[in-house]
Amino acid sequence: MSSGTHSPAGQPPDDDAVLSAGARIAAQWRDVGAEQLGVALRAMEPQLRREHRERMLSIELQREAEQRRHEDRQRERVERQHRVETVTGAVIALAMLGAAVYVAPVNGWLSALLCGPSLLALVKVFVLRRSDPDDMRAVSLAGRVASDAAVQAQQPPQPPPQSPPVV
Repeated sequence: MSSGTHSPAGQPPDDDAVLSAGARIAAQWRDVGAEQLGVALRAMEPQLRREHRERMLSIELQREAEQRRHEDRQRERVERQHRVETVTGAVIALAMLGAAVYVAPVNGWLSALLCGPSLLALVKVFVLRRSDPDDMRAVSLAGRVASDAAVQAQQPPQPPPQSPPVV
């Protein structure tokens, strides 16, 4: 016989535990009749059912744990994205406020545009993650008002009409 790689009578190698166990069970039951085998199998059925339920429960618990891990990762990603959007909104708001203060002495209309509805609309988009049509209307209106103010500021003032001298 070789160095233990094969069992006697052509049985599978010892390192294949499942086949080896199956071969041992078959060897134990080979002399038993069909009726006795049926009784033995019916006696084993409750144990097999319990083992099956345990395996199914274990699989279900593993699936639920994986689902929870997936949901946790999703929640962390959403929270991280919200933090980034909040910081971005704060940086944009501070930059717009700073620019408004910087240009205020020279261009009041631009300063008003930077501090007005456009600032609020951008902060609302980044922090609250929503934009309403009214926001865009307010920004548009503020832009028109600022443009009109700029045009009026660039036009030289018209002297008042002179009345004829009274004699």
